[in-house]
Amino acid sequence: MEKVKYLILGAGPAGLTFANMLKRKGENSFLVLEKEREAGGLCRSALVDGSPLDIGGGHFLDVKRPKVCEFLFSFMPEEEWALFDRDSRIDLKSAVVGHPLEANIWQFPLEEQVAYLSSIAKAGCNSKEPMPERFVEWIIWKLGRKIADDYMLPYNQKMFADELDELGIYWLDKLPDVSFEDTLRSCLARKPYGTQPGHASFYYPKKFGYGEVWKRMAKAVSPNVRYGCHVTEIICLPDGTRQSAADKRMDAMAGGRQKAVKTQDGRVFKAENIITTIPWASYSQIEGMPGELFSSVKSLKSSAIEVRYVPKNLDTKAHWLYVPDLQIPYHRILVRHNFCGGSKGYWTETRAERTGMFSPEDESYRYLNPYAYPLNTMGKPETVKALLEYCEKQGIYGLGRWGEHSHFNSDVVVERAMELAERMI
Repeated sequence: MEKVKYLILGAGPAGLTFANMLKRKGENSFLVLEKEREAGGLCRSALVDGSPLDIGGGHFLDVKRPKVCEFLFSFMPEEEWALFDRDSRIDLKSAVVGHPLEANIWQFPLEEQVAYLSSIAKAGCNSKEPMPERFVEWIIWKLGRKIADDYMLPYNQKMFADELDELGIYWLDKLPDVSFEDTLRSCLARKPYGTQPGHASFYYPKKFGYGEVWKRMAKAVSPNVRYGCHVTEIICLPDGTRQSAADKRMDAMAGGRQKAVKTQDGRVFKAENIITTIPWASYSQIEGMPGELFSSVKSLKSSAIEVRYVPKNLDTKAHWLYVPDLQIPYHRILVRHNFCGGSKGYWTETRAERTGMFSPEDESYRYLNPYAYPLNTMGKPETVKALLEYCEKQGIYGLGRWGEHSHFNSDVVVERAMELAERMI
């Protein structure tokens, strides 16, 4: 039974960043427990057809957080990364146009441009209609019916959920209003206007997949990482169960209750602080947590995504393509040969429930991620707030995409892990 000051669950971007921050600050009493046999979490890469393929889907390093980039470059120097200006496109039935759609309507035939402009002009947010509270109605109100029907609703259905009204609207505030004036201006000038999407500029390794930087981060703290540790339970041990003086001192430092985790094979690890970056729904038990709260935590929803490799090049310069057509199983294509040097082919991303649409004879490489995207269902913010507040009082901290059950990109996860380490040490 090992005892440490900090127990970190998960060797993905969040856990590895936190661990390396501890090491840099001279703290060596920590362990990272990882279920898989290698580090990286959703950002892992595998060698497929002679080149790296990111088995967790498309992940890139955004340039807009300089401190994050500087931190990651200390493990994988900047000269090992290629810098790209994002080229992402939407494959609609009538045309392949740039993303975001509202800024690139000028790329459609004239008749389609007129139809989109008319729809945007009538959008509820532009005609001052009251904001709806249901997801589908909100999307139509925000973007106009044509963009909603042609792109946003089918794409979100393919990526997240068949029943879109299970989703809340609280996470959609980042979508800017579609300005009729800006859209008209872009159609007349035949160039984009308006807000740039995320990853407008991004880094990707020149010779490796995105998983390489996390492997190097794991190597930097390798004596403190345990692989093949599938954590299934978190335990707050009640008073009176400890015997040694060392245990009693640990309890005193931890506020009177010692914490521990248990793995699927029965191993127990004790700690003063637990940093969990793995899905809350994956725990079979969190001892001491009120039953009502634990039930709501187990109800948190997520989507599983399959990555599937296709060994042929596409006639496009795009880095990735969004595919809203409901008759096609996958929702996104990552054009590997356009951002991963010396590679060929592309991979698709498909929600697990839709993989049955593929041909049974398809023998291409595939990898299923059982936890890919946390779903922003109605009631989620209240559940996660109650969960994190309760756990922090026990010395248990949720961190990252899964620890906070929020759809964070890897650069955001690293930033939040750096901030938590600064706050705790």
